[in-house]
Amino acid sequence: MGSYNEPMSWLGIHGHDEIAQRFQKAIASGRLASTFLFVGPGGIGKRSFAVKLAQALLCETNAEAELTPCGSCPACQQVAADSHPDLELIAKPSNKSFLPIELFIGDREHRMRAGLCHDIALKPFCGGRKIAIIDDADFLNQEGANCLLKTLEEPPPNSVIILVGTSEQKQLPTIRSRCQIVRFHPLSSKVIAKLLCAEVDEIDESDQTRLSQIVQLARGSLQRAIQFADGELLDFRNEFVPRLAVLPDGSIGLASDVGAFVDAAGKDAASRRERLKVVMEIAAEFYGDVVRELSGADSCPRDALDEAVGAAVRNWTVDTEGALRCLERCLEAQLQVNANANQATLIECWIDDLTRSCLPAMP
Repeated sequence: MGSYNEPMSWLGIHGHDEIAQRFQKAIASGRLASTFLFVGPGGIGKRSFAVKLAQALLCETNAEAELTPCGSCPACQQVAADSHPDLELIAKPSNKSFLPIELFIGDREHRMRAGLCHDIALKPFCGGRKIAIIDDADFLNQEGANCLLKTLEEPPPNSVIILVGTSEQKQLPTIRSRCQIVRFHPLSSKVIAKLLCAEVDEIDESDQTRLSQIVQLARGSLQRAIQFADGELLDFRNEFVPRLAVLPDGSIGLASDVGAFVDAAGKDAASRRERLKVVMEIAAEFYGDVVRELSGADSCPRDALDEAVGAAVRNWTVDTEGALRCLERCLEAQLQVNANANQATLIECWIDDLTRSCLPAMP
């Protein structure tokens, strides 16, 4: 893969210098919008970028237009500690399927007197701005969106609201239409390799074979790279994908093996859900590759295991529609995980549906 040397980026946020420059120009010209929707794959630094931007806007030492927070003034330190009174940062609790409405308008005893919509409308305590960052915006349901809508339609003066999600399509149209879209691109292989070696002690540049496979599987996401740096997940993936390639024959015991691997994540339900979503994501990527192969589109193999795609195409007993049904079922299953569906039942139904989708059509 060559050298992994990569220069430091804006405030330590790698791969998004162009976006930082656009924000700097907007601030310098006095044209900074009030509402933004950050979209892009998970694990590429969108939330970190939003926090650094908030720090730059609230810094008490350096001017906003410099977009370089000093890092040492009280405001910068409070932002870093998530304790600044003019910064509201909310995210989906691990035990919830959606962003709770209480985060926006307070609990029943404090309706409209607490929560983000109330707090963002208050006069700034310290500086000239109020800033809100809504992480996990993909999990904003209709009820939460309705609460947030008026705030987005009429944002308070000198306020900045940033929603962080993965795609525009996962946002409700009423929310999407009121935000300026900022698209973040996957990180380069060089950046992923450098950050991975810094984050995971067991990985270093001398282990080129393993590092190369993990970086390719990461698809530009540091979060995914760290996940695949776990030898258990990588080994499971290397066994799981070839079995998908020979469905329905490979279905025997597959659901129980997936369940055992998910259970091995520990007793914490959130950890098991995250592992199951990763497994389903691996399957979705596989079927997406099969669709591209069947349709004649160019594909970029990520590792030797992608030979399983070729095997699936050679042995495929249904048409492209069958592969698309498998892909759609994987995406639907991920949503069911988010909705806290029963794990064992979901895995059984998911594998069964994939198996049936791979059966040849009856004459």
